[in-house]
Amino acid sequence: MFDEGEVVDAELVPTDTHLPAIRNQTPELPNSDPDAWLPPEAAQDVAAGIAQATRDAYEHHFTQFAKWCAAEGRRHLPAASDSVTTYISHLTRTPREKTGKPYSPSTLDSVIAAIRTVHRDRKLPVPETKGARQVVTGYRERLALAKDAASRANKTTPAKRDVLRRAVRALDRTTLVGRRDAALMLLGHACATRGGELALLDIESLTPDDEGRGFLVHIYRKKLKKWQDVGVFYDTDEELCAVRATFTLIEALGHEGHSTGPLFLRMDRWGYLAPPMQRKGKPIGDPGGRMTPEAASDVVERAMARAGQPGRWRSHSLRRGFVNSAREAGVDIVDIGRHGGWADGSKALIGYIEEADAFSDSNPLAQINEAERNRRGNHGHQ
Repeated sequence: MFDEGEVVDAELVPTDTHLPAIRNQTPELPNSDPDAWLPPEAAQDVAAGIAQATRDAYEHHFTQFAKWCAAEGRRHLPAASDSVTTYISHLTRTPREKTGKPYSPSTLDSVIAAIRTVHRDRKLPVPETKGARQVVTGYRERLALAKDAASRANKTTPAKRDVLRRAVRALDRTTLVGRRDAALMLLGHACATRGGELALLDIESLTPDDEGRGFLVHIYRKKLKKWQDVGVFYDTDEELCAVRATFTLIEALGHEGHSTGPLFLRMDRWGYLAPPMQRKGKPIGDPGGRMTPEAASDVVERAMARAGQPGRWRSHSLRRGFVNSAREAGVDIVDIGRHGGWADGSKALIGYIEEADAFSDSNPLAQINEAERNRRGNHGHQ
């Protein structure tokens, strides 16, 4: 559900739809401060500051916790510290119902965060979770020593330039859908976008450069919660040029009567612009036909499969691939971070850099080998 580097990296468990809504179960507790309350509109404004995917995950996790507490005869609001610890311990011994596999440590971290967040939101005493976190620490080591796949992050495969080249070559770029898919992948890589950022782009988000060097892309960076103008140059490799591919797509969309609004549109199985979607006679989805972030990931996954590229491919592969491509070109981490909208000191970016540098000249072993070659060369001249 989450792109790597986003707020939460978690796997969800099935929800009991018959469980009463947890938002109506907050106990009546005395409040000594008569001003310690929020009107509904203010509460909605606070909620709007949290990503919808994060809110959904937290509500799901807490609903499951409340269900477990009810079965165990424990109180879920306000929860006792030992209840949280016991629940996390229970999850380490309970396979996921959907897959039968163990929960990942990152999922358990998300569960703990959800429980704490719900308590804070309801102005209830936040349970101490040191014991629960120690359970996760021990669980993470146990999985690692057992070489269990659950101990490793489920990362996307980076789409570097050579991989992108194979993917776009497998597209029929004479068709509208082929032009869309090529522009989506190349622009996503060039701007290092998250899937949600890519799906939000409009035709009006692009401003051609006055000097003909490319265009500026006006992107809303969701993690930073601010707008950014990213410069995209014409690529020396026409096959991988995001500028040419995007202009080609815009021209093709114009022939279909679409000259404003969403840049990346839904298309039907035959490659035509999809009509508005309805369910039981009511419109659903984006009325302008905008693709969802999930659909953008599907585009990447299909293109890579068509090109015969093994790996876990999602729209986030474009963002990770940008980091690899930039590091191979010798770009500094600060410049990479600012171009891609990472916060200064981002742990996610540092992790990407470390992976990209694994076989670079910055690897100490590479430098040791180089020094040894130089020493032997100098010795041979003596």
